[in-house]
Amino acid sequence: MNLFYKTVNTLVERRFSRIENFIERPFETQMVQFGRLIEKAKKTKWGKQYEYDSIASVKDFQEKVPLSLYEDLFPWIEKAMHGEKDVLWPGKVEWFSKSSGTTNDKSKYIPMSKDSIKDCHYKGGTDMLTIYIKNNPENKLAGGKTIGVGGSIDESPDLPGVKSGDLSAVLMKNLPSWAEFLRSPDIETATMSDWEVKLQKIAEATLDQDIRSIAGVPTWTALLIKKVIELSGKNNIKEVWPNLEVFFHGAVAFDPYREMFRQLIPGEMNYLELYNASEGFFAIQDDLSLPNEMLLMLDYGIFYEFIPMEVFGTPDQHVITIEQVEVGKNYALVISTNAGLWRYIIGDTVMFTSIKPHRIKVTGRTKHFINAFGEELMVGNADQALSEVCNKLGAVVSDYTAAPLYMDDEDTKGAHEWVIEFQEAPDDLLKFTELLDHKLRVLNSDYDAKRKGDMALGLPIVHIAPKGTFYKWMESRGKLGGQHKVPRLSNKRDYVESILNLL
Repeated sequence: MNLFYKTVNTLVERRFSRIENFIERPFETQMVQFGRLIEKAKKTKWGKQYEYDSIASVKDFQEKVPLSLYEDLFPWIEKAMHGEKDVLWPGKVEWFSKSSGTTNDKSKYIPMSKDSIKDCHYKGGTDMLTIYIKNNPENKLAGGKTIGVGGSIDESPDLPGVKSGDLSAVLMKNLPSWAEFLRSPDIETATMSDWEVKLQKIAEATLDQDIRSIAGVPTWTALLIKKVIELSGKNNIKEVWPNLEVFFHGAVAFDPYREMFRQLIPGEMNYLELYNASEGFFAIQDDLSLPNEMLLMLDYGIFYEFIPMEVFGTPDQHVITIEQVEVGKNYALVISTNAGLWRYIIGDTVMFTSIKPHRIKVTGRTKHFINAFGEELMVGNADQALSEVCNKLGAVVSDYTAAPLYMDDEDTKGAHEWVIEFQEAPDDLLKFTELLDHKLRVLNSDYDAKRKGDMALGLPIVHIAPKGTFYKWMESRGKLGGQHKVPRLSNKRDYVESILNLL
C-alpha cells in the first residue's frame, strides 16, 4: 500500500506541474491546442471544405469557419453516424453521446472520437482525482470504491451499429478493465435503462460496500442516497458508508442542493464541482474553499472562444479568445474540439471570476433565462437568490423552474411564476416570496429596474409543489437519470404549464 501511495503521489505531482504550466501560460497553451486541432483536421471533409491547409492564425480560422449550432453541424454528424470516415475528425467515430440538454425535447448525438475520450474526458477524470488529492493529501480514497450514478446505453433502430448513450454510460463502457475494480456497481447495472429498477439494484449492491466517493448529478445522487438509507434502516448515509469523503458533482448548479446534501450526509464531507458535458470536459474546482468557481482546463484538445452576452445574437456580435476575457462579464462559450465540433456554440454561459488562474462559474444557458420584460434574469441569479433565502429561512429546495406570466390586459402586470419543490418548505410563503424578490433585485439591476413601482413587473408568484412532483414530471417526459436535468428558467411557459397541470 505504501508503494501504491508513493506511485500515486508521484503521478499527482507530475500532472500538477503541467496544470501549473498552463495556468502560467494560458494563451500559449491554447495556441498549441489550436495548432494541433487544425493540423489534424486538414484532410477531413470539413477541413477540406473550409481550407484548413491555408489557416495560419486564429484570425484566418474565424474568417473562414462559421460559428455553428447543433443544427448546422448535424448534417456532418449524420454522415459520421452512418459510418463515413474522416468527416469532422480523422477516422471513424464509433461512439455518440446522446444529449437532450434542457432546451429541446429531441435528442442530440454528440460525436465522441477516441481522441476526445482519451485526451479530454478521461484526462479530466484523472485531473479531478489529481486536484482532489493535492487539496487533501490525507485522503483515504485508496482501498474503497466510488459510485458513478450514470445513464444508459441504447441503439437507434434507424442507425444500426451506432453506439450511443448518456455521457456517463459511454465513458463507463470505455473504461480500462482495471478501473472496474475501483467503481461500483457492475457495468451492466450501472448502464441499465430502467431508472427505477437501476436505483433499487445500485442501492442493494452497495449497501455493504466501502464507498468512499460518489460522482454524479446532484438530483439523481440524492435519490440514490435516500434509497440506500431507506433500505439500510439507518438514520443517515454515514452510518452506511462511514468512509464516504467526497462527492464529485456536475451538470447543474450545486447551490440549491447544498443544504439538502448537508442533511443527507452529516459531518465531514468534501464537495468538488466539475464542468463536464457531452461536448467536452471543461473545468474542475481546484480550490475547495471557492464553491462554484472552477479552473478552466486549457490542455484537453479544446480551443475556446467567447461571445460577450451583451452583444450575443446582435449585429454587433463579436468573438474573443482567452487572452481578451474580463472578470465579471457573461460570455457564451464557443468550442472547437478533438471530436470535430468546430466553433460550436455549446449553449452555456460562463463568467470569469479570476484571470490568473482562469477560473469560471457557469451562469446559465444562452436560451435559459427570462427576458420577457427586459429583466435579463440568468440562472446564476436564480440559484444564488434561492440559496441565500433558503439559508435565511431554514428551507431546503429539491427542484424548481420559473417562467414569465405575461400581461393579458392593461390592468394585469407581468410577473415571474415559480414552481418550487422543497425538502423543507418555508413556514411563511409570502415572506419567502418577498425575500426572493428582494435578493433578485440586489443581484440583478435590470430585474430591479423593472420591479420599481411594480410598473412592468409585479411580485413573483410562487407555487409549492408536493414532494415527488418533478420526479413524476421528468418520468412523464422519459428523462429520468443520466445527464437529464430540470430546466430552470425559460421565456416560454411550456415547462411551468405542464408541471402546474400535475398539481
